[in-house]
Amino acid sequence: MDTPVPDLRVRTVVPDYAGMHPLVADLVLPEGASMSVMSALETSRELIRHSYYRYEFATVAVTHALFAVEQVLAERLADEDAPPGELVRRAADAGLVSAYLAGELERGLRLRERIARGAATSAVVNPLRAVDLVRAVFDTVAVLLRPAAQAAGTGGTSGTGDAGGAGGAEDPRERLARLWEEHRNAPFPASFRGVDIDGADLVLLDADVAGLVQRELEGGLDGEGVAALRARIAALRAVVPLLDEEYCAAYFTRLRTAADLAAARHLPPAA
Repeated sequence: MDTPVPDLRVRTVVPDYAGMHPLVADLVLPEGASMSVMSALETSRELIRHSYYRYEFATVAVTHALFAVEQVLAERLADEDAPPGELVRRAADAGLVSAYLAGELERGLRLRERIARGAATSAVVNPLRAVDLVRAVFDTVAVLLRPAAQAAGTGGTSGTGDAGGAGGAEDPRERLARLWEEHRNAPFPASFRGVDIDGADLVLLDADVAGLVQRELEGGLDGEGVAALRARIAALRAVVPLLDEEYCAAYFTRLRTAADLAAARHLPPAA
C-alpha cells in the first residue's frame, strides 16, 4: 500500500503529522450525546487531523460537524422543521448559547451554503480555522446537553463562548493561553493591513490587544492596563460586526474573545 503523502498546503500549519494531534486534543466528545451526534463529532475531529494529508478535509470537517449541532438544536428547541440558522438565533436569544458560539455557528452555516452554491470550494477553510469552528460545535453541543440548572450556573449566556468545553472544567487562564496560542499562529488578514474601520486601525488594534493579553498571561495587568484593555474591547465590539470578509471576521472575533477572557478576572465582585 502506498504511504500517504502530506499535503504541501499544510506545511505552514504544522511541521509533521504528529503536530496535528495537539490541534484537536481538546475536542472532547461531550457526555450524553446520541450515537449519531457522537459519530458526526468524532468524524469531524478526525477529518481535521487527516487534513495533513488532504487540505480540503478541514473544510469538510466543519460542514460535517454542523449535522451534530443541528440535531441537538432541533431536539432542545423541539422543532425539527426550522432552518438551522433560525435554530441558532433562537438558541442565542433564549440564552442557551453565547453570542460568540452563535456567531461561529452562523459562519459555519454560511460557509456550507456558499459551498453548496458553488461560491466557495472545499479548500476555503484552513485547519486552524477549522479547529475554531468545529470547537464551537463541540462546545455548543456540550452546553445544550447539560441539565438546565447546570447550564445556567456555568455562564452559558456569556459573550466569550463556553470556556469550560465539554466538561465545564477548563480553567479560564488555560483557555486564554490556548486561545492566544492559536491566535498568535494565525496570520493577520493581509488585505486588511492599513484598513481603518469605525475609527480603528486594524493592525494597531490587533497589536495593542496582543500586548495587553500577553501582559495578562505573563503576570497580570495593573489598573491602567485593565482600563486600556476594556477600551480595546469596546473598539472590537464596534469593529467585528462591520467585518464582512470571513477570515478577517474570524480573526478579530477570536481576538475579542481572548481580550474578554483576559479582562474577565478583573471584573468587580458582584454586589
